[in-house]
Amino acid sequence: MEFESVKKVAEADFPTRWGEFRILGFEGALAGESGGEPEGLVALVMGDIHSTPALVRIHSQCLTGDVFGSLRCDCRLQLELALGKIAEAGAGILLYEQQEGRGIGLMAKLKAYELQDQGMDTVEANVKLGFAADYRGYELPAEALKLLGVSQVRLITNNPEKVAALESAGISVVERVSAEVEPLESFERYLRTKHEKMGHIVESSL
Repeated sequence: MEFESVKKVAEADFPTRWGEFRILGFEGALAGESGGEPEGLVALVMGDIHSTPALVRIHSQCLTGDVFGSLRCDCRLQLELALGKIAEAGAGILLYEQQEGRGIGLMAKLKAYELQDQGMDTVEANVKLGFAADYRGYELPAEALKLLGVSQVRLITNNPEKVAALESAGISVVERVSAEVEPLESFERYLRTKHEKMGHIVESSL
């Protein structure tokens, strides 16, 4: 995906359980899609993000986990881990992308859940529905970082593809910070699949 134009559309104070942030809204229009709905991205920014490489998390929207507390995945736990790390550091950025279900959308994700209940893993279910294992792109977060004046980051992730995507977009990843959470039995197979089939870095034994 290539974005023709990315712009900041809103900014406001944003108090949270983890401390005081600024919340910023960004929109990007995909190149060659005139009249289409722009893609949105939210950034939570805390403290001084310029004097040292910023602590950054790119988090993909997960309604089931982030909002409803689903234990089929580790998404909400990773979100809270990242916000806690940023608060502890006193500075950092959380970029929240509208890429539900690793980019396949909410209804397709629920269909994938149905297939997983029948025995498929998360990758097999996506492929059965006609999608790639991971349908996401990270061009919009990279462009938002550039608009924020950030060129070097310490990236909170277990996914090497996020590191590679930022690097290829001209954002230097000076350190990968683990986003690993304590595995629960309900999503242990999910984590194992991400590790074995998608190359996610897992340091604990599954």
